[in-house]
Amino acid sequence: MVKKIALALLLALTLFPAASFAQIVVRIAPPPPMHEDRGRPPDRGYVWIAGYHRWEGDHYVWTPGRWERPPREHQRWVAHRWVHHGDHWELQEGHWQ
Repeated sequence: MVKKIALALLLALTLFPAASFAQIVVRIAPPPPMHEDRGRPPDRGYVWIAGYHRWEGDHYVWTPGRWERPPREHQRWVAHRWVHHGDHWELQEGHWQ
């Protein structure tokens, strides 16, 4: 039983990096960003994560922005963005830096 669990963990850790390299590629340009009213942060130390258009199979869907605390002090949010490459667009996921 212990060997099965260890093997399952090893397989999961092997596949984990592949999931982080997943890329969204679309041939239709994203719509312009929507205007969002941020309001006030819920507390000190919160950072605004701007909304963005995500691709849902055959169309774009707006993902609203939100206030969030950085996982570690002094980190900054690098926003999601669509990058145009020739005949397609690629989503670069937002992340903490």
